[in-house]
Amino acid sequence: MVQKAQGRRTYRTAQGKQVDLDLLISRNELTPAVGNAKVNARGDELGPGGSIVRKREDIMQDYYKASPSVAKEQVVRQAPAASGEVQKVQETEMDDWIEDEDGNFIRKAK
Repeated sequence: MVQKAQGRRTYRTAQGKQVDLDLLISRNELTPAVGNAKVNARGDELGPGGSIVRKREDIMQDYYKASPSVAKEQVVRQAPAASGEVQKVQETEMDDWIEDEDGNFIRKAK
């Protein structure tokens, strides 16, 4: 299967400078993220001193093992009603409604 070549994400700033986001991300993926999440930019869990405790791949593997992607459901279908039963229901429902001058159906007053 042929894969589509991914273009590099380069942007031009308002001052005309080129910024290569792929290069910027790859340079800083081991840098600790800002905040109290204790992860680096790649998503690895960090321990004391910034050492990697669990890699991102292990975290994702545990997540997908714990939560199945598709819920197990059974499809329940009713048997189709006989045509006579359907007509009886429709006739009784139509008796409760009348059509006004504008063509709108309104419920009869009881």
